[in-house]
Amino acid sequence: MTTGFSLFIVGWSIVLVSLMFIGGFFMFRKFLKSMPKQDGKSDLDWQDYYIDQTRSRWTDEGLELLNELVSPVPQLFRDVARRTIAAKIGQLALEEKAETISTELIVKGYIVATPKRDHKWLIAHLESKQIDYTPYKQYLHTEA
Repeated sequence: MTTGFSLFIVGWSIVLVSLMFIGGFFMFRKFLKSMPKQDGKSDLDWQDYYIDQTRSRWTDEGLELLNELVSPVPQLFRDVARRTIAAKIGQLALEEKAETISTELIVKGYIVATPKRDHKWLIAHLESKQIDYTPYKQYLHTEA
């Protein structure tokens, strides 16, 4: 066996092990979200609950705005992001006893559901869509 071939095998082994670790990390995160909490429901169960309870309150314009807001998310993660944000918006709508899901609720839910590390890009995206987010600045976490 030549040295070049041996290095190729070692390199390929490192790549495969690295990819398996990355995949395992994301699978473990999904597993943790599906674990029941003290109330007996998992995060994913609560997401489904909020989406089901508020499905009839969404307007076509609201769904269109939600799709526009998640458009910068990479295609691979877009469906998960859409469900997570829609669930947070549904939770806020139920807490506020809203009859319909308004633009204000969508923007607030979008900001609250977005991870803090992504708020810089969230602000840039809201500004590019010319959406006023000033009433919700207390929910934003950016380094000024």
